[in-house]
Amino acid sequence: MVGSTTAATGIAATFVWLGMILAISFLEAPLKFRAPGVTLAVGLSIGRLVFRALNIAEAALAVVVIAAMTAGYPRSALILSGIAVAALITQLIAVRPRLHRRTAAVLRGDTIQRSHAHLAYVALELVKAPALLAAGVLLLAG
Repeated sequence: MVGSTTAATGIAATFVWLGMILAISFLEAPLKFRAPGVTLAVGLSIGRLVFRALNIAEAALAVVVIAAMTAGYPRSALILSGIAVAALITQLIAVRPRLHRRTAAVLRGDTIQRSHAHLAYVALELVKAPALLAAGVLLLAG
């Protein structure tokens, strides 16, 4: 069975990661553009910084979760954590670079066509959040 320190670390990392996603992606990001005086350029500039920091923190938490999972957690929790990690990797490799290029173009003042990259990022957040919640619940029950 998983040692108590390893279990606590895995559970904590899972729920901290989930909390960060909920707070930033589903709360801060949409509200930022509703604040008085926040222009599109300012909102995008803030978003670039915040999401870069979020993704770095997520990558670190993913490493902690994976390391803890190798210590003998239930297979279902491992699979759910793997889904969250795969969604994060997809965001970092396939979606964030497109969003970065688009944001840079908007900040330069370029006229650009609509993009579905933002929707892809949100869809992957909607994969990560329930996967982490379910993994965390399984870890607590395990």
